[in-house]
Amino acid sequence: MQQRGAGLGWPRQQQQQPPPPAVGPRAAAMAPPSGGFPPGLGGRPACALLLLCYLNFVPSLGRQTSLTTSVTPKAEQSVAHKDFIYFTVFEGNVRNISEVSVEYLCSQPCVVNLEAVVSSDFRSSIPVYKKRWRNEKHLHTSRTHLVQVKFPSIMVYRDDYFIRHSISVSVVVLRAWITHKSSSGDLNVQWEENLLHAVAKNYTLLKTVPPFERPFKDHQVCLEWNMDYIWSLQANKIPQCPSENDVVTLLGFLYASSGENTGIVKKFPRFQNRELEATRHQRIDYPVFTVSLWLYLLHYCKANLCGILYFVDANEMYGTPSVFLTEEGNLHIQMHLVKGEDLAVKTKFTLPLKEWFRLDISFNGGQIVVTTSTGQDLKGYHNQTIRFQEDFHYNDTAGYFIIGGSRYVAGIEGFFGPLKYYRLHTLHPVQIINPLLEKQLAEQIKLYYERCAEVQEIVSVYTSTVQQGGRSRGACDLQNSYLDLKRRYGRPSTCRAFPWEKELRAQHASLFQALLEMDLLMGNLPTSQNESVLGIGGRIFEKAVERLSRVDSLHQMSSVVPLLMDSSCCGYHKASYYLAVFYETGLIVPQNQLQGMLYSLVGGQGSERLSSMNLGYKHYQGVDNYPLDWELSYAYYSNIATKTPLDQHTLQGDQAYVEAVRLKDDEILKVQTKEDGDIFMWLKHEAIRGNAAAQQRLAQMLFWGQQGVAKNPEAAIEWYAKGALETEDPALIYDYAIVLFKGQGVKKNRGLALELMKKAASKGLHQAVNGLGWYYHKFKKNYVKAAKYWLKAEEMGNPDASYNLGVLYLDGIFPGVPGRNQTLAGEYFHKAAQGGHIEGTLWCSLYYMTGNLETFPRDPEKAVVWAKHVAEKNGYLGHVIRKGLNAYLEGSWHEALLYYVLAAETGIEVSQTNLAHICEERPDLAKRYLAVNCVWRYYNFSVFQIDAPSFAYLKMGDLYYYGHQNQSQDLELSVQMYAQAALDGDSQGFFNLALLIEEGAIIPHHILDFLEIDPTIHSNNISILRELYERCWNHSSEESLSPCSLAWLYLHLRLIWGTVLHSALTYFLGTFLLSVLIAWTVQYFQSISANRSNLTPARNSPDPTTPTASPAVTPAADASAQDQPTVANNPEPRG
Repeated sequence: MQQRGAGLGWPRQQQQQPPPPAVGPRAAAMAPPSGGFPPGLGGRPACALLLLCYLNFVPSLGRQTSLTTSVTPKAEQSVAHKDFIYFTVFEGNVRNISEVSVEYLCSQPCVVNLEAVVSSDFRSSIPVYKKRWRNEKHLHTSRTHLVQVKFPSIMVYRDDYFIRHSISVSVVVLRAWITHKSSSGDLNVQWEENLLHAVAKNYTLLKTVPPFERPFKDHQVCLEWNMDYIWSLQANKIPQCPSENDVVTLLGFLYASSGENTGIVKKFPRFQNRELEATRHQRIDYPVFTVSLWLYLLHYCKANLCGILYFVDANEMYGTPSVFLTEEGNLHIQMHLVKGEDLAVKTKFTLPLKEWFRLDISFNGGQIVVTTSTGQDLKGYHNQTIRFQEDFHYNDTAGYFIIGGSRYVAGIEGFFGPLKYYRLHTLHPVQIINPLLEKQLAEQIKLYYERCAEVQEIVSVYTSTVQQGGRSRGACDLQNSYLDLKRRYGRPSTCRAFPWEKELRAQHASLFQALLEMDLLMGNLPTSQNESVLGIGGRIFEKAVERLSRVDSLHQMSSVVPLLMDSSCCGYHKASYYLAVFYETGLIVPQNQLQGMLYSLVGGQGSERLSSMNLGYKHYQGVDNYPLDWELSYAYYSNIATKTPLDQHTLQGDQAYVEAVRLKDDEILKVQTKEDGDIFMWLKHEAIRGNAAAQQRLAQMLFWGQQGVAKNPEAAIEWYAKGALETEDPALIYDYAIVLFKGQGVKKNRGLALELMKKAASKGLHQAVNGLGWYYHKFKKNYVKAAKYWLKAEEMGNPDASYNLGVLYLDGIFPGVPGRNQTLAGEYFHKAAQGGHIEGTLWCSLYYMTGNLETFPRDPEKAVVWAKHVAEKNGYLGHVIRKGLNAYLEGSWHEALLYYVLAAETGIEVSQTNLAHICEERPDLAKRYLAVNCVWRYYNFSVFQIDAPSFAYLKMGDLYYYGHQNQSQDLELSVQMYAQAALDGDSQGFFNLALLIEEGAIIPHHILDFLEIDPTIHSNNISILRELYERCWNHSSEESLSPCSLAWLYLHLRLIWGTVLHSALTYFLGTFLLSVLIAWTVQYFQSISANRSNLTPARNSPDPTTPTASPAVTPAADASAQDQPTVANNPEPRG
């Protein structure tokens, strides 16, 4: 087995793929001549012998009469009396005790044998009664023996309290035979051996009684009244087998296969219905099944074989069936034999290209029928029947099926349609029900490639003609200044010799205009025709993007869409993704879901990263009319996840590091910079002064393209070198050692790299310890030293070391451990994945999808989540996000809206919430350019993500509470959103739930359980309010009085006031106040009376010095700002 390259962390070597499953004794079997029979096909002697024995001793199920077989040995042929045996059953039905009269004659001392054998739907030839007796004295005389045959109660009676599981018996055979004592006729001899030496035998069939027609047994036992009552409740229930059939829909929607090493993984469970499972188990060596699938092929296989549908067993080997496409367009069908070898055959006919057709393959033992049907009526077809005399091994539950590519073989280039699998039936194509469901979408795919064939032909002819004309003109024209000036400043010359009609020119006007505006004489286009067309497509796309980048560019969408269509037809599928998003969201163009699906599938087939992520996300969530299908989602996500580490190590291309920058976070927005920004210039100043931390951060920003800085690996390596050689910082020493090992941006220097790596390891850097293990594994092939360093680094917490140890166990080269150990490898991969290791996460995702390891039970949803996590780190997605962020920071709202829509449709949560934030800030922009409800759509998408932020739940709670545009109010969903925000520790969630209760809403019990609030302890709304406000206060980050604390205080004041008003103290206070009022009134009137009696003519003058109160109100709004430290998750280029 080839060894996989052990990972160093950064940059990682491309992992060598393990060999294909059919290796060694089960290598891909040699295909015989097309349609012929393989040599050396033998018969089936073992099966024939068993069948002969069975037919000899077990009668046909249709016979009901007694039959007698007289067997006379050659030594006894001269005897006058022949042995015989007859019996008479007085009751034809199976009873608890059936009386049987046996009449027999023995010519020699003999043993008479009587046996009852039963068969059910799941087991056959089960003996339930046996009896023997000798006859040594009464020879040559007919004898009669009366036997009472007793059958088990579960065969005779109905279910009751004591007989819980009566069995349904299909056949009961009563058989008797005679053996002479001289020919193994001994009572101690086994029954099977005794039967083989019978001189006379006889059998009859007894009539069975269905379980619900049998009588109840009198057990002579009285049950307690409660047990008897409980039993009577369920006594008359008729058990039913689970509704199940053998038809499995493996694929119900179109799948875009890019021709790479990823595909759909499906696994069959065992049947729950015992009858179906018994039938499946009996056909392990005699397969009977039918496969029907739709295909649209763009090209034949570019390698030896391309996967269509194949089975991989628990040992990672190809099984039955395995169907591949060859380079010539034939089908290669491979089977695994019972004797352990493999067998393959190739069809005589080839499959059609660029046309939808249905492929039907049926197995019936050793016969294979292959049929291809085309056209709407499925009339035009090819048919071939292939027959073998070998026994195929077929166990469809001992492994998994793969549709398309895998790590063993690449998939086809084209599209898969509906795929049905009939597990237990062989059907004629007419009997198969497998229509092409998405007819409109399938027809659009066909029309797309027909139009693109015209576009590619135009581009190819135009390019070659212009370049040939330019070369001939350059060779023949003399040096003439007038002609030079004319070519430079005059109108471009036109060629009248192009072979296109006026109608075709009008149909592709934008394409011809774009070609005329291009300078195709520069000689920078590839010579290959396909690459030349792709290069033209890239230029057309750049022209379209340039128009979109202008001010108020979205108004020019009508002129951009035709350019994107032509670019897509040239094979440049970034344009396909743009078109898919424009049509799905209605960005300027009319919303068209069918066209959106078309271009998304086309982009996915062209291996466009964002298109594949879009398809994976839509199938993961089951939105926008895409069916929910986790296996299909995994096929798309795993394709991009596999490319992500390779893209990260590629220094070219439109890539940027994926950063979780939220537009709501002003602190993070402040640290975004550019090469001429203040932060970058300050870091550069500190780095020049010798600050190791500044040198390391500056190098990271330049190497990965972080914080808005353009990717510049050459400049980054200069800072790595300066920091490593001038400082003693182990991180910088390690980083520079890595680039010296890899030779990325600098000449390789393995000696200096090793010296620096050892120096960094001596300083205790665990990445460097892992790097030493990588060095001894890759360059020295010293696995003992490699394992030693990796074990040490793994103890220090290095995830790369965990992954590398898993690789050693997977390849079977761990020192001192013989053979491969996938279980230990999986454990190390899982530990590496928990530490954020990309390749470890990919292996765990694969294990969860296949379910072939006991430590990784099959979990397709978890597999998708892990693959999605890796795919969302892809640098091409980061480039789109960075362009949107830069446009937002520069105030270019139209461009920011465009790029955030492109990123959000891939399913990444940060872009979805950022886009919703933009639509909230500029609702006029969203309403003007988008056909979808932007705020609702993308906040709703974000709350279904694994790592959704709490503010998204609060936003959706508000939208459900108030209603939004066409969305109606829904208090139940609003409560759920607020509860989820509260569970994430957001104080606003608790506060909103409390306000809902204040308004009279009722919190369901399952929400209280979700929040771990016991309804038995908090039985009323007041108690629940107190608990919610207390939790709100505890989770609040404000130091001063917060709304939660004020609400809590107000609630308690209300409770105190309510208590006062409803207590006995109220009456005392009322009486006391009334008494005081009466006393004051009496005193007041007395004082008035006294004043009247002592009136004097004195005049009071106003006092000008009397002060006038002027209340001064000083508002105290002391709200401390919430400190949110900036956390930058910046990975460093180390293992």
